[in-house]
Amino acid sequence: MANVTVIGAQWGDEGKGKLVDWLSNRADVVVRFQGGHNAGHTLVVEGKTYKLSLLPSGVVQGKLSVIGNGVVVDPWHLLSEIEKIGGQGVAITPDLLVLADNACLILPLHRDLDQAREAAAANKIGTTGRGIGPAYEDKVGRRAIRVADLADRSALEAKIDRLLAHHTPLRRGLGLPDVDAGALLAELETLAPQILPFARPAWLLLDEIVKSGKRVLFEGAQGALLDVDHGTYPYVTSSNTVAGQAAAGSGIGPRGAGYVLGIVKAYTTRVGEGPFPTELFDAVGQRLGERGHEFGTVTGRARRCGWFDAALVRQSVALNGISGIALTKLDVLDGFETLKVCVGYKVGGETLSYFPAGLKAQASLEPVYEELDGWSETTAGARDTRDLPANAIKYVRRIEELIGAPVALLSTSPERDDTILMRDPFQD
Repeated sequence: MANVTVIGAQWGDEGKGKLVDWLSNRADVVVRFQGGHNAGHTLVVEGKTYKLSLLPSGVVQGKLSVIGNGVVVDPWHLLSEIEKIGGQGVAITPDLLVLADNACLILPLHRDLDQAREAAAANKIGTTGRGIGPAYEDKVGRRAIRVADLADRSALEAKIDRLLAHHTPLRRGLGLPDVDAGALLAELETLAPQILPFARPAWLLLDEIVKSGKRVLFEGAQGALLDVDHGTYPYVTSSNTVAGQAAAGSGIGPRGAGYVLGIVKAYTTRVGEGPFPTELFDAVGQRLGERGHEFGTVTGRARRCGWFDAALVRQSVALNGISGIALTKLDVLDGFETLKVCVGYKVGGETLSYFPAGLKAQASLEPVYEELDGWSETTAGARDTRDLPANAIKYVRRIEELIGAPVALLSTSPERDDTILMRDPFQD
């Protein structure tokens, strides 16, 4: 039986939390492999809502959960989230949660820098201001503080000095006060006893788990179109969000990713700035947002809404090696007389079947639409394809044709069990 890697195949917010929670029943271990606490997953389990932004979704199921080395970790937020979920009856212990000892930390100075840059920028990226980008900058700049450093005071002191040698000029240029190295050291030493019990070589644990024949579910954050290499740059996140990162961000090796399940919303949304060819500014867009409850889990920001973009998802299928998709929020389209699907773009008299990399071309894209008949019946809560209207099934089949990937799962409400299994990713 295969491992499964779950990634968002659009701009994030596709409903990964519910699907990962649903798939956790079939997995033994759940792994987060990139991003930080800028990503939010909302789980609805037996009427109780859990909002996670750093903890893997598997904790709610009581499954062994791993925060991999590809994640940048705000240790204060992690402790806060552990406490919050504990208050909902889920005790997070080192037997349940493993934190990669080579993961890099997000510090208050990263948050300061993130927020100051965004406030000063003429062309804003639309970050969450939580320090994710600056933390990744320090990681690739080889000056980051990692989880394992919390156990070594001498290493911690030296790394803080090196880190501040870089950050002090940046802070002064932005009008921020200098960081007190002694105070930062004291803060890290205070939280170390609370963090270190969770720290282990995650790669070694996962190697043992895979060799034992257990099944691993890799949980991505954000979406493939926000990938720092392959997304709508520079309006992207600061990490690789594509499926290939599951290997690098967990240490499991490239063959370990298994079946790649792309989560795809039945329409399209985006949070923050950046190009969005099918965005709707009319009553239809408003209706999608209201019916889909399109507000960010972490930020509360209203999401921009538009028609399904098959050209973008087709590109995402290729970039991620997607084996099959989970199509979510089909019920939001109930009651539309007609639906539109973008099948390509026109730009400068030329027709493109893919999303171009150039900023000028991106800004001038005109979507080419195909119209499909909608349906008046409800799909909400359907758990079998026999419960779906004929036109809803036609819509699903046409999406499969346009993106070049089969639908493995259909989600018809936020509830975990309102899911139609068409192909089991763990069996393929």
